Parts: sequence; structure tokens; C-alpha cells
Amino acid sequence: MSVASTDARAAHTDGVRRLLKSYRAIPTDATVRLAKSTSNLFRARAKNTGPGLDTSGLTGVIEIDPHARTADVAGMCTYEDLVAATLPHGLSPLVVPQLKTITLGGAVTGLGIESASFRNGLPHESVLEMDILTGTGDIVRATPDEHADLFRSFPNSYGTLGYSVRLKIELEPVKPFVALRHLRFTCLTELVDAMDRIIETGGFSGDRVDYLDGVVFSADESYLCIGIQSATPGPVSDYTGNNIYYQSIRHHDGEKHDRLTIHDYLWRWDTDWFWCSRAFGAQNPRIRRWWPRRYRRSSFYWKLIGYDQRFDIADRIEARSFRSPGRSLHERVVQDIEVPIARTAEFLEWFLGNVPIEPIWLCPLRLREDGKSAGSWPLYPLRPHRSYVNVGFWSSVPAGPEEGHTNKMIERKVSELDGHKSLYSDAYYSIEEFDELYGGETYKMVKKTYDPDSRFLDLHAKAVRRQ
Repeated sequence: MSVASTDARAAHTDGVRRLLKSYRAIPTDATVRLAKSTSNLFRARAKNTGPGLDTSGLTGVIEIDPHARTADVAGMCTYEDLVAATLPHGLSPLVVPQLKTITLGGAVTGLGIESASFRNGLPHESVLEMDILTGTGDIVRATPDEHADLFRSFPNSYGTLGYSVRLKIELEPVKPFVALRHLRFTCLTELVDAMDRIIETGGFSGDRVDYLDGVVFSADESYLCIGIQSATPGPVSDYTGNNIYYQSIRHHDGEKHDRLTIHDYLWRWDTDWFWCSRAFGAQNPRIRRWWPRRYRRSSFYWKLIGYDQRFDIADRIEARSFRSPGRSLHERVVQDIEVPIARTAEFLEWFLGNVPIEPIWLCPLRLREDGKSAGSWPLYPLRPHRSYVNVGFWSSVPAGPEEGHTNKMIERKVSELDGHKSLYSDAYYSIEEFDELYGGETYKMVKKTYDPDSRFLDLHAKAVRRQ
């Protein structure tokens, strides 16, 4: 073990000590929460006025083992820091969620996804073991064989079964460049069929495909974005400056080629938060020219969102704008859903006909078939040996006749198509629907075992009732 690794483990041990001290300082009749002011969640959270868990010492990479291709990582380590530690070894996490400030622990307990998910599944599938702070104040080591009920139920529990203190994950070799092929489609069914063939074969036109996602701009303009790792040096594009990645995908016909470094490919969506930076004017060329490059990242846009939530800026502007009779405020529709690939074109056609939001992100996924996903992940029960497509849409629509009208309509459609919805944003399920979709009975048993006094919130209370 190197000196740096020894120092990192000592720092982690000290961070665990401070975490446990902060847990013991929280009154027994108070809900245990993290002591942090930022979040990658879009649903409203109850304000925590009391003391919270001190995770400030749990933000680092503990050790990279390049021979075993594993990493020991603190639960609050961001993927930005994790990738910075693995790439010098020619390694990467199996799935790197799109935004730099997503933490490893957050991606595992809240689900993460990216363009490697069609071959590598979801982030929790590459976890070998976890140290988890449970509701009893104990730190439990969970593996597929030890405390397996907690290990299997932790994904999609959103901190209601505990918080990951340390995770040991698999890594995979990566090459220094990614060659991109952007395929244009004028028919959604044809795009989904092409995606399905790539998932099934693992290749396209004789090349192994390493990354696969897509963007729908309209019913007659959509793209598959194929990424192929390469060791061949050569010119690369830069989308951290004036050029904008998602705009570069578009072309008039056939296929467009591009190249990025592996680092810039992994963070291609972060600079403009997919396309959401346009809400702040950051895509206006006259503004972008003067927008400091260090602020062209999702974490800064999150700060702007935080100011908005704190001072209700958007609501006040909107209220003044829609004073005329018959006009109403908007409903936020910020969601990621999964539907079986066989129902994806049907969902997209319905969505484009009923919800005025474009563009839409597409990301295929499939649970891993190497034995590590044997059994199930009960709180987000996707079927093994079945392909799904994550559909992401992030904007607002005119408010309907009731609170959450469009979100509820989407929830009904997703359930009708045998799909699931992530819980990082607004949800409106009844307790009965929620239990059926998100492993209710299993969750209750695991909750009783590891949080018998309900020190953490209940999942439905946190995800739906926003407590």
C-alpha cells in the first residue's frame, strides 16, 4: 500500500469517526438527514433546521487498485473526483453518470445511468461491497453474501435505509479517445429498431460499440449517438467553450462523425447540463462569450436553481407575466423514466403528442448478465435479459386543472407500458401504487431490520410526500 493510500485511509477513518459523532448528536426524536445544502434531487425537500450527519470527511478516493481494477471510494466522493483518479490508470467506473457533482453513493442509492448502461447496467451493479450507516447507528458491511438483503435493497432507497460510507467498485479499461457517429432518423420506430440491434449485437457496421445514447428533437428528427473507444491520436472537438455538444449532433442527412477525448466524452453533457443551460441564457452567443468557462458546468446551474428555490424568483416573474385571465403558472416536469424497448416508440409518440417538451434524451440499459445481477433489485425491479430505454425530459409545461396534472398523466402511461420512473423528482403515487412499483413488502422488512426506530424517513414519505 502506498503512502498516499495509507493517508487516504487514515483520512477516511477520521471521516467515519466524525460521521458517527454527528449521528449521536442528533436527538433521538429527530429525523436523521445529511448536513448539506446542495442536492442533485429535483423534488422539494423539507428544510432541516436541526443538526445533520457530517459527511465532510467522506468525499475522497481511498485507493485505486489498477491490477484488480477496483476502487475504494468514500460515499460522498463525486464522479468528477473519482474519474480524475481512475483515468491516469487508463480505467473508468463502469457507468459514469452525466453530471460531475453526482456522488458515487448518490448514484447507487438513487440510481444513475449513462451511455455505457446498455452493456454495463446501472452503477449499483458494479458495487462489490458497501459500508453503510444504518438507522441503528451501526456501520454494516453489505455484500452479495453478507447482509445481502440490505445490499440488494439499497439501490433506489434514497437514504431511507442508510447512507453509504465506503463503496468498493469495479473499474474497466478505457482508451484515450472516443470516436462518435451521430445517425439521423426521421422515424422513431426506425431509431428504436436500430438501437435494439446494437444492444443485441454489441456492434454497428463491424465495430464494437462502447457507448450508446440518443436525442429526439421532434417526431421526424432524432439521432443515435454511437461511441467507439480509440487509441489513435488525432484532432478532437471541444464543447466546453463556445460550441455546444447537443447542437453539434444535428445534421441534415445520414451520419456525422466527431471525436472527443475520453475525459471530455464522459463530461460532454455537464457543460450545458444537457440543454438546460439555455434557461439561464448560457447558450446565447452574446452572453456565452462573457460567461466564464469555470461556470459552464452543472454545479453552477444548480446554484442558480438554489437561489431560485430560496427566493421564488421564477414563480414571482411567472405570476407577474400571467396576470391576464385564463393564464396560469407552469408545472415542472423534470423526470427520467424507463420503458421496455419494445414500447419505447409508443411512449415517445404519445409523449410528443401530449407533452410540449423537446429535446428528449434516450439512454438504453440492460441489467448485467454476468451473474452479479442474479436475483433482483427489489426497489427498482427491472427484468433480467430485457432491454429498456431511459427517457429523460426536463422542462415545464402549462399547469393543468390539478397539481401535478402532467406528471400524473406520465406516471399512468409509464405504468401502462410496464415501465418505471426514477424518484429524484416529483412523484404522485398513492401508497398502494408505490408499494407495488417499488418493492413495498421487501422494503418494509429491510427497513424494520436496519432502521427499526425509523430514524430515517420512509421512502414514500420522502419521494412522494416530500417530507
